Amino acid sequence: MAAINGAWPAAGRQARARTINGKTIAARLLLAAVAAVVLVAAAIALAGNPRLFGLTVLNGLTLAALYFLVASGFTLVFGLMRVVNLAHGSLFLLGGYVGYAVGDASGSWFLALACGFAAAALAGLVLQAGVFRFMEGQDLRQTLVSIGLSIVLADIFLWIWGGEAYQFDPPQWLYGTVPLPLVGKYSGFRLVVLGTAIVIGVGLWLFLNRTRIGMMIRAGVDDKRMLAASGVDVQRVFAATFAIGAGLAGFAGVMGGTALSIAPGEDVRYLLASLVVVIVGGMGSITGAAIGALLIGLAETFGLAYVPTYGVVFTFLIMVAVLAFRPQGLMGGRT
Repeated sequence: MAAINGAWPAAGRQARARTINGKTIAARLLLAAVAAVVLVAAAIALAGNPRLFGLTVLNGLTLAALYFLVASGFTLVFGLMRVVNLAHGSLFLLGGYVGYAVGDASGSWFLALACGFAAAALAGLVLQAGVFRFMEGQDLRQTLVSIGLSIVLADIFLWIWGGEAYQFDPPQWLYGTVPLPLVGKYSGFRLVVLGTAIVIGVGLWLFLNRTRIGMMIRAGVDDKRMLAASGVDVQRVFAATFAIGAGLAGFAGVMGGTALSIAPGEDVRYLLASLVVVIVGGMGSITGAAIGALLIGLAETFGLAYVPTYGVVFTFLIMVAVLAFRPQGLMGGRT
């Protein structure tokens, strides 16, 4: 009898293993099929109009870089700290508006960049210390409160800055065009955005995985009580992390306002983009955020260039496919 009882768990484990292996094989086959379709479509597009294809790739990469700048801060706050801050887009808009005001008054684009980061970081610090620290683990309350805050902040921004679209003027040496093969000339500042995103991505990864503070942040998320028992001020660590994530949103606001523009409604657009990027890439993964931003940015630009009527569908098809076959995200771990 004991042998029979012991055989049931083993049989259950084998059945689960077969199920997991079947799902893995199906996911890989689907991924291979999608990759084949994408490669064939890319080859056809490249043969038909090489310049349009090259411009679309570059636009997709630079849009992905901008999405990553916003989503990297969202990854720290939502993906790593598990704080549902749906006012993250408002921090993007705040950084952009404050940066524009400072840049317009001082004439310095770099000062505008620094002040955009600082203003959003300070606002994030206030949100964490005054609101979210009292709602730890309460996802629904965090969601409702942050939505309310985003609505209030959007109305305040509209009252102060009006409904106009604002665009920054970068230094002259960043404003020109760069000669490139296949496309002729391309915006130099967009390439700066791409390079900035790469530098920030590598810096964040090193910060979280190779520094003592980064290890404390990850340890605090996994076991806050144990970290506090070791003498670390957990609330201060979390507040600093939230400020960095919010500051990156403000930084992206100035970069986005220079590459594109800052206007009412941009907060919702970049919040949704950040959500999709984190879902696709995986919770708390900087590498996943980079991959997610790359997929979403390229899908959006190729959709707008070749099938503008249904361009927005590609973004959500990617998200649905990831949720169906790898719910934890491309680079996320199983929980």
